[in-house]
Amino acid sequence: MDVNKNSYTFTFAAVMVIVVAALLSFAATSLKPMQDNNIRLEKMQNILSSINIEVSREEAEEAYDQYITKEVVINNSKEVSGIAAFDVEMSKEVAKAPMERNAPLYIAEKDGETYYIIPMRGKGLWGPIWGYISLEKNVSTIYGATFDHKSETPGLGAEIKGEGFTSLFPGKEMLEENGSFTGIEVMKGNASGEHQVNGISGGTITSVGVQTMISDCMKSYVDYLKTVKTASVGTMEDNRLATIDQ
Repeated sequence: MDVNKNSYTFTFAAVMVIVVAALLSFAATSLKPMQDNNIRLEKMQNILSSINIEVSREEAEEAYDQYITKEVVINNSKEVSGIAAFDVEMSKEVAKAPMERNAPLYIAEKDGETYYIIPMRGKGLWGPIWGYISLEKNVSTIYGATFDHKSETPGLGAEIKGEGFTSLFPGKEMLEENGSFTGIEVMKGNASGEHQVNGISGGTITSVGVQTMISDCMKSYVDYLKTVKTASVGTMEDNRLATIDQ
């Protein structure tokens, strides 16, 4: 074969393209199970982080099984069966109306206390943002929060994942005293109320995105959490009466 002919060059290039494409496809297919498992473990880490449990990726599954005692899916204020909470894709669900979403909820037990962990998904300045907020047993007080992003600006909007921002949420209230939902207002400085936190300097749009994300995602949970709160109050009252009777 005359290697100086154009036909040889084109044939050689075509063969190389096919070979390289086949190798890349094989590598991607081979690595996908490992990548999927890493994503699953990272998700467990993030869920646990919202209740201040920090573990390595290798420890994530064991810790998750230890602390997460129940997973449920909420749809129109009721628990639904046949759907695994962990497998729900929030990116698809937030595109639906709040009462039409399959909303996953994780219930954790730590040091004898119960926590309700709610996943969040929204929009930042340059792309999607997400996170988890854990609520104390009264389903109003925030116990912990963790946020992340795909492409926010380093040093500005990207700071939503930093402790300087997430540490502002514990102790804040998601409900008014009368039980109505208020959410969290992300302020441009001077936050002082029990429903307010300071936003990120220079990251106003991303900060507002976090506020909007919380407000939108919580709509799928509020009515259900109110029933949890009512049941909890009823149980405590029954226990109190039982103690008196004794």
